[in-house]
Amino acid sequence: MALAKDVYQAFEAIVGPQYISDDPGILGSYSQVMSQSSVHLGPAYRVRTPQPAAVLLPGSTEEVQKIIQLCNKYKIKFKPSTTFWSGMGYPGQDGAIQMDMRRMNSVEIDEKNQFAIIEPYVTGATLQAEAMKYGLNASIIGAGSSCSVLAGVASHTSMGAYATAQGNGQECMLGVEWVMPTGEILRTGSLGSGAGWFCGEGPGPSARGLFRGNIGMQGSLGVVTKMAVRLFPWPGPTYLPTTGTAPAYKAVLPDNFKCYTLCFPNWKAWADALMLMYDNEVAYCGHRQFVMFGSDLKVPMLKILTDPSKQLCDIEELEKDPEIQKLNQEMDKEVQITIAGMTKRDMEYKEKVIDKILEATGGWKASLMLEPDMMAFTLLYFIRMGHKNLNYTMGGGYEGNFGMIEQPYFGASRVETAKNFKLEWENKSTAFVANGGDTCMLAMGQIGGGGNTGWEAFVNFDPADEESCKGTFEYFEAANKFIRENNMGPDMGRMCADCRGIDGYEISQEGQNALYSANPQPLGMTYQWKIREALNPNHLTDSYWRTLDPALVK
Repeated sequence: MALAKDVYQAFEAIVGPQYISDDPGILGSYSQVMSQSSVHLGPAYRVRTPQPAAVLLPGSTEEVQKIIQLCNKYKIKFKPSTTFWSGMGYPGQDGAIQMDMRRMNSVEIDEKNQFAIIEPYVTGATLQAEAMKYGLNASIIGAGSSCSVLAGVASHTSMGAYATAQGNGQECMLGVEWVMPTGEILRTGSLGSGAGWFCGEGPGPSARGLFRGNIGMQGSLGVVTKMAVRLFPWPGPTYLPTTGTAPAYKAVLPDNFKCYTLCFPNWKAWADALMLMYDNEVAYCGHRQFVMFGSDLKVPMLKILTDPSKQLCDIEELEKDPEIQKLNQEMDKEVQITIAGMTKRDMEYKEKVIDKILEATGGWKASLMLEPDMMAFTLLYFIRMGHKNLNYTMGGGYEGNFGMIEQPYFGASRVETAKNFKLEWENKSTAFVANGGDTCMLAMGQIGGGGNTGWEAFVNFDPADEESCKGTFEYFEAANKFIRENNMGPDMGRMCADCRGIDGYEISQEGQNALYSANPQPLGMTYQWKIREALNPNHLTDSYWRTLDPALVK
């Protein structure tokens, strides 16, 4: 659906002719979703991401405001996005305006008060590099340092390796500048009282719970154009000194940094150890990362990634190596933990605590991961979170399910069930990669201090192959049913899919009503309906803001 010529010219007058396009080649490039690929899957292999009517690259808050005001005038829907990692960054329907926020990329560090003021396109890598110059660090979400910090904090779950020590997105958010769907600008917290960016809750108005909550507004309630986020102490050098050849980059860091892979004899011991690590505050980063390659393939992949002479074609030979199979078994129930000493005594204390926890739980440090080159590789991996392109190594595409988001014992008591379910499908389907059943990657914490975990079982498939997509879709349908029937927590594979209708088009309000009225706790979505009616009366954003008509709830 093309924009009328006069409407296009009106948008062009806001951003300039070089920052707007309706060229089909350009528009098509904004229809390729990197992750949350289940929005594409279906038996008919025709589910797709709708194309925008035009792409605009605003350069300031004022331009964003004028674009939204024009959208209200002409009743045109809009969707902002930054680094386009996930499905909710794209419009839910044809004919919408796609705002690409890459021109807004400024960052300002407040060293004294330990926060940064950022615009939408500031990535985790950029913010981290700037913060480290001042002895500070930024919390990097699980999607990696190539993703927008602002989008992670304002618009999605924000779980990741840093969350235990440094807090989740909602904990890191301070003052916010927000262009609402009506075109009005709201400045929250201390910013709203002209007192600066330091506080998200007051003395000015707080809107944290309204548009942030646990998940965030997912780009469906206006555009956050600037935000202050908390920074944290960094006891390392002012930059990350790296060595090696792609992909085997390594960080050469002082002795006050260590990264261990801790292994346990059973899942209860594993969960006990996480609780003890929470209580004793030893983790700078914590993740169960390399199982994303699969329980059978994680050690072969680590061998390939740390040796530039090896390639993916070596994986089959490595998998059959008895010594590697033994290492895989040793690392069956594991978690990677990075510790950072603020002083020499602090480091000595944390090392002793780790050893005591392993003694109490019968755990051990994985021998492979103690090798100097491997530790240097994993240190860079977890501090930078810069290797997330590896998510696509197996097959070219991936999607996650089996969320199991709860305290450690919840997921630990169910991970074998998730593994066995996936293993059954690996044995009867060739649609996706067979890699051992257990692909349950995990963020060690979702809130500052720990307390709960976030799992995600990777399914690796070929998004360019029709049969692979069909078969993967069938697996996700069966997995979703299994997850609901067995009380296994939220299905990661439905985080986007429930917001899309047939052929990828936005689900209607009637469709949302039918879907969400059966929810065991529907009231939250009725309040979101009321918020939308108050702040977005023209319904100019899409259905990732989940709503339910209150009249249908008794």
